[in-house]
Amino acid sequence: MSAIARRVDAVVFDLGGVLMEWEPRRLYRTMFDDDAAMEHFLATVCTPAWNDELDRGLPFATGVSQLTARYPEHAELISAYHTRWDEMLGDPIDDAVDVLRDLKAGSVPLYALSNWSAETYPVARRRFDFLDLFDGVLISGDVGVTKPDPRIFDELCERFGLEASRTVFVDDRLDNVEGARRYGLVAVAFTSGVTLRAALRDLGLPT
Repeated sequence: MSAIARRVDAVVFDLGGVLMEWEPRRLYRTMFDDDAAMEHFLATVCTPAWNDELDRGLPFATGVSQLTARYPEHAELISAYHTRWDEMLGDPIDDAVDVLRDLKAGSVPLYALSNWSAETYPVARRRFDFLDLFDGVLISGDVGVTKPDPRIFDELCERFGLEASRTVFVDDRLDNVEGARRYGLVAVAFTSGVTLRAALRDLGLPT
């Protein structure tokens, strides 16, 4: 194994958008007659900022209740964000999962770090068997902090005994990639399994 490979000890993966598809529009396209109305709802009611609160640990029951009080005319749509959450989950991103499996076969320590509600992560855990490949998983909803807050990278490294400069971090969101890089992780922006494989190979990893 090369000197570069010995410098890199582990790989940390984001989950949604890297190893599996997650998209609220998968659900809401079945509930709206036109895309414009759906986009307005997702921009003004069940917004990304609201989802971030859920990812930081806001209980779904509380979040849904608060939002329904503000937008009672959308009560059914808001409730579906919780009761039909599983319909937002899509398929595995196969070429990225293949990279994960190859790293595991090469005995590379593997971890996951994801902005995800602790209430809904078990749904993915049951659906995707490749999540068994990880040596450890850190979900934002369990610790009350989301990426790219450096405190979650602190928790990651402390919990799993990782040295940032010797750890690769893979994420599809550029703000998370940049935050990880500022923290000192070896950050890789995910665009496809093909480019990920090449980036990891350049770091000397067995892909």
